[in-house]
Amino acid sequence: MAEKKQITAGPVSDFPIGKFKIIDIDGREIGITQLKNGEFRAVRNVCPHKGAPVCRGTIGGTTLPSAVGELIYGRDGEVLACPWHGFEFDLLTGDELIRAGRPTKLLMYPAAVENGNVVVTL
Repeated sequence: MAEKKQITAGPVSDFPIGKFKIIDIDGREIGITQLKNGEFRAVRNVCPHKGAPVCRGTIGGTTLPSAVGELIYGRDGEVLACPWHGFEFDLLTGDELIRAGRPTKLLMYPAAVENGNVVVTL
């Protein structure tokens, strides 16, 4: 098994809440964002459906299960929508929200803050 490698991506201030900053790490495009709760997420910039640059999509919320005639919006800042087909992914887990067949999942890497910098582990 390959040894894990930690990469310093930059200072926390370079990663705004709710927006991806896309960087190249060892030839891989990785999108890094800060969630509203202060946690960071690092996502491979490839949609698991058709290979879209998923980190160029929007971060927002989604409609929640609700009663007939009701439309409830929630999870603001926790859902990534693919820019090509609108598939939604949970930024807390990487899971696809609505499975229209075989479930897919974002490829995510651990990200943390160390000494004021965002560090990604590959």
